[in-house]
Amino acid sequence: MKIIVLRKNLKDGLGIISGVKSTNVNLPILKNFLIETIDNKIKLSATNLELAITCYVSGKIIEKGALTVPLDIFFNIINNLSDERINIEIKSNNIIIQTDNYEAKIQGINKDEFPIIPQIINNKSFIEISNQAVIESLNSIINSAQFSETRPELNGALFDYQINLIKLAATDSFRLSEKIIYDDKFKSPINNNFKLIIPSKTIQEAIKAFSSLPENTQAYIYFEPNQIMFKNENIEIISRLVNGEFPDYQPIIPKTTETELILNKEKLISALKLTSAFTQRLNEIKIIIKENTKNIEVYSSGQGLGENQYLIPTKIKGPATEAVFNWRFLLDGVKPLKTESVFFGLNGGNKPALIKSPDDGSYLYILMPIKA
Repeated sequence: MKIIVLRKNLKDGLGIISGVKSTNVNLPILKNFLIETIDNKIKLSATNLELAITCYVSGKIIEKGALTVPLDIFFNIINNLSDERINIEIKSNNIIIQTDNYEAKIQGINKDEFPIIPQIINNKSFIEISNQAVIESLNSIINSAQFSETRPELNGALFDYQINLIKLAATDSFRLSEKIIYDDKFKSPINNNFKLIIPSKTIQEAIKAFSSLPENTQAYIYFEPNQIMFKNENIEIISRLVNGEFPDYQPIIPKTTETELILNKEKLISALKLTSAFTQRLNEIKIIIKENTKNIEVYSSGQGLGENQYLIPTKIKGPATEAVFNWRFLLDGVKPLKTESVFFGLNGGNKPALIKSPDDGSYLYILMPIKA
């Protein structure tokens, strides 16, 4: 193989595949990535056997070829080169990187030893959706997922396809996020309902990869019984699905809330960040609603540190109350909102609170208070 490629293009492609590098000591080939020439493009692939990412990079192909190369070493070199034009050549299982004033030779491993990247065979089971909708939807729920050795169904997010809408949901038992994508945002020939669980790692890599693309590009999501693939023109992310059944979370969504607040999103974010300065191990802040006031108080204190409070003008309906929350978890629920105002429904200090937009029913967040 002999190619000429721009540093930025190669660096961006390596950044997209870098998240799936494996540390499996029994399969050292998984520390490598595969670089090869396909249809006048440079193809970069990496896998950890659960998840594989392929990225196509533009460049000038002089001779075709393929080799697997240690990802960390190769990426470190490309990342630190100052020249924009890079010459790459494969000779006798070595890859040679050259610029005007630099040369490196890295020992590689033959392509035949690299694991076969799985393919989606059924190309008729897919959803077409905008790149922006994919990023926003996945970003809005991923923080609620957790890693659990005892409950693998929580190691990902629910993807609930209902023909006229898609529900995404994630939970760690203390909080839950749900995002609904209505059918004006996607197209699909699939005419039957189905549910599956996408691994958290796959979602994180899809967010990272697709965030590098223009918002107006289209993405495609393909499905098979045990696999899912996120794809666009230059990126393919294929992953195994999580086995198990996602918990039925509908009963924990509060049907009513005793104290209802409408307040400014940015003011609430500022209050959480400021008052967090005095929080300690549990990141606890207290939300206080007093009788006959038009403000809520965001309060925190730390033993040996001090205390502070932030008053936010608020429309309040319902009785006085207070509740203690993990401020980071509360912030995770507020940030995805796309409106200026936040609906914050409280049911005292021991029952789940509800966060959503007053004007948009496509997103909600449930958070358990920290019990005093």
